[in-house]
Amino acid sequence: MTADKKRIWICGQYIEVTDEVYKAHIQSDRKMRYFENDLKTERFVLGNENQVVRVIPSREDSLDRLMDENAQQFPGGEESVENTVLHKLEVDKLHTALSMLAPEEQALIRALFFEEKTERQYAEELGVYRNAVHVRKTRILKKLKKLLE
Repeated sequence: MTADKKRIWICGQYIEVTDEVYKAHIQSDRKMRYFENDLKTERFVLGNENQVVRVIPSREDSLDRLMDENAQQFPGGEESVENTVLHKLEVDKLHTALSMLAPEEQALIRALFFEEKTERQYAEELGVYRNAVHVRKTRILKKLKKLLE
């Protein structure tokens, strides 16, 4: 081996290379270690008395750590303006359709869906069988569906 030749370990054997190839290999190796290890681990900056002055977090996060910290993938739970407008339009359309129902139909919908009464409770108020209220509810919901289409 001459003085300007270096050896690198490749595929289980040493190969003689020039200084330029050796330098490129070392840089490549360092870059690989950087991507495989340095980016993925947090580091500590120590002060004069070996106390931790600052923690440099890893640039990659693990799913396990995020789950432990209950992190959200898409922060900000507020609803978008578009979704708010669409919801408002749907609610307005529903109220318009409800106003087109007969008063007794409106009363049934109000009792079951807005006042959260059961069919049995509403049937007792009216003095009818629960099955009669169920049949009326089904008929009214079909009518509402047609009005909303």
